[in-house]
Amino acid sequence: MKTIKMRTFLAGFLLFTAGFSHAIDIESVDSYQVFDRLLGLPEPGAPEIVDDVVIFTASSSLRRVGVAFADEGFAKVHWFRQLLVSRDPMDIPLSEKKPNMHKDSGIIFYIHRIPEGAAEIEYRLIINGLWTTDPANPNSRRDNAGLSRSVLSVPQKAMIPSPLKGPPGSLSFVFKGPPGETVSVAGNFNGWDPFMYQLKEGPAGNYSINIPLPPGKYQYVFFHRGQRYLDPYNANRIYAKDGKAASEIVIQ
Repeated sequence: MKTIKMRTFLAGFLLFTAGFSHAIDIESVDSYQVFDRLLGLPEPGAPEIVDDVVIFTASSSLRRVGVAFADEGFAKVHWFRQLLVSRDPMDIPLSEKKPNMHKDSGIIFYIHRIPEGAAEIEYRLIINGLWTTDPANPNSRRDNAGLSRSVLSVPQKAMIPSPLKGPPGSLSFVFKGPPGETVSVAGNFNGWDPFMYQLKEGPAGNYSINIPLPPGKYQYVFFHRGQRYLDPYNANRIYAKDGKAASEIVIQ
């Protein structure tokens, strides 16, 4: 029921960071599975791998939490964001003349894209100004300087589809989501019409379509439940002047 309620008030779902709040950028979450898991988190816990990202979580009772990675030389700290969820209007007392429509979910989080080909991720947390291993992850090792770092194993992934893996002169689009729903793709090849190209469902939750296109550079996004999604199988993306992101692919 909690997940259903969170989905019902999706429009009010917010991120909060560095003292400023803004509506969640769904385009920054690449797939339905990642976004759905983020919405359904009951509490903070051990890092979770979903698709090709890791979701790190911690308690919002902590003043500030960040994570740094070995492959970046621990030189950059990525700060967690607070998860705010909408309050049920039925739970808001009439005595609140200017009610706050959002409440703390108890979770702060950071979504990290797994480097291509990585077998594991080494990282350290900084919690309230102190460097430490991840208390929610029991796996760690010491480096040559004697400092401990947390280690997260990355399971081997099957070959992922590519938009170019289709007949010559075409793009083959693949989307994974819940079964029995409507998924479409739109881009600069069809005037960004979200209704023209609807993907067909094969195995439950696996949608695909092949679109014949001449050589050129194409930008596109998927549409599912009225929201835009980038292609999680294509790391190339562009940002338009309005700030919206789109996946990009080139047919030679």
